[in-house]
Amino acid sequence: MPQQQTAGHRADDAGVDTPSTAAVRQRSHHRAPGGSAPAVDVPPQNSKRQRDERLDFFRGLTMLIIFVAHLPENSWNAYIPARFGFSSGAEVFVFCSGLASALAFGRVFVSRGLVLGTARILLRMWQVYWAQLGVVLALIAVAALLDRIFGLTELPSQFAPLIKDPEHALLGLATLTWQPDYLDILPMYLVILGLVPVAMALRRLHPLLPFAMTILLYGLVWTADINLPGNPWTGSGWFLNPFAWQLIFFIGFFFGMRWLPVPKLGDRPMLLAAGVVLLVSLPLSFWGILDNWPAAQALRDLVVPASEKSNLHALRVLHFFALAYVTLSLVEHWRHKLDEGLGHVFILIGRQSLATFLASIVLARLASTVSGLIGRSELNVALLNLIGFSAIVGTAILVGWFKSAPWAGARPHAEPKRRAEQISIHLGPVSRVREAS
Repeated sequence: MPQQQTAGHRADDAGVDTPSTAAVRQRSHHRAPGGSAPAVDVPPQNSKRQRDERLDFFRGLTMLIIFVAHLPENSWNAYIPARFGFSSGAEVFVFCSGLASALAFGRVFVSRGLVLGTARILLRMWQVYWAQLGVVLALIAVAALLDRIFGLTELPSQFAPLIKDPEHALLGLATLTWQPDYLDILPMYLVILGLVPVAMALRRLHPLLPFAMTILLYGLVWTADINLPGNPWTGSGWFLNPFAWQLIFFIGFFFGMRWLPVPKLGDRPMLLAAGVVLLVSLPLSFWGILDNWPAAQALRDLVVPASEKSNLHALRVLHFFALAYVTLSLVEHWRHKLDEGLGHVFILIGRQSLATFLASIVLARLASTVSGLIGRSELNVALLNLIGFSAIVGTAILVGWFKSAPWAGARPHAEPKRRAEQISIHLGPVSRVREAS
């Protein structure tokens, strides 16, 4: 049973609150100040933003799948959804990132203008950049610690350029021109975020220009092989080419901005078409068929190029949207129950997507080392996966607790005393007047 390459099965999003569908329907039209931009639907400034439970549910579920995909020689990896179709969890998170970015950042562009909207994007890019450096440093420290305690060789095996050529390696980490394995999603997201102000500025000139930008960049990837330098020693580009992956991000962004109409869920002709796409992709993706049917493997090699993931092949995009349409159509009937039972756990994880993503990367590296020490029996693999899941859930709960700022609220026992003091302050002058009279 082959263990397929899983680098790039990772994703992260803006890590921001997203309005529910009901809130989106209640949006009002605003025109961006300082230009003749077309009217764009955004939530009223005094509306309370709510989260879309479907976004959080699927982000949380996919985060666990990403952990499985990042754990090398993980037998569970053979049964994740990516083994049954062209697309993977990366598409889910990048698409949701685009949708969430529209709902979180797009309203700033529309209501406050291009300059402040760009400033908001730059702030987020600054946060993502330091998150990238932080997780890389954490993994280097973990590898060094494991080597010191157990006499292993994790540091030279995982970060060989750092040992052989530290000057270029450190410069590459800081400039993002070197991205170690499994650490390329945040740089890709960072570049795509930088394209958001460009899309918003183009929208002011003509409603179709943002679509033209997206299609042009994607086309240049496949015709001119544009990319960014990702390895100073080999000259290779980024594993997740941001100029290709921006396509699926901006489709989500355009849906969130309501520049694209949302397809009606449950439409029978569309369900049939999407089902055909999923059915046809199965024999070209499932290892159980590819390993035992040489003709299927030969057809896949003919249809799908080696760069299919790096450059986001069109079949991956088609498969993702077919799978998304079928899944959302099925889930719509039980949408009100998503935040119950195990679904609530997925939603907890999805609400803290950036923190749980960073935790999953570190946990997967730790689990990989532990599996090498204790063996990779099915029992050990199952235990490591379940422990990793539990740690990710614990991270989500802990981060959620910190974000709630429990220290900001008044102490229950101190509240009556505080109110009494306030009353005495206000009534003090009145009581003194009465005493004087």
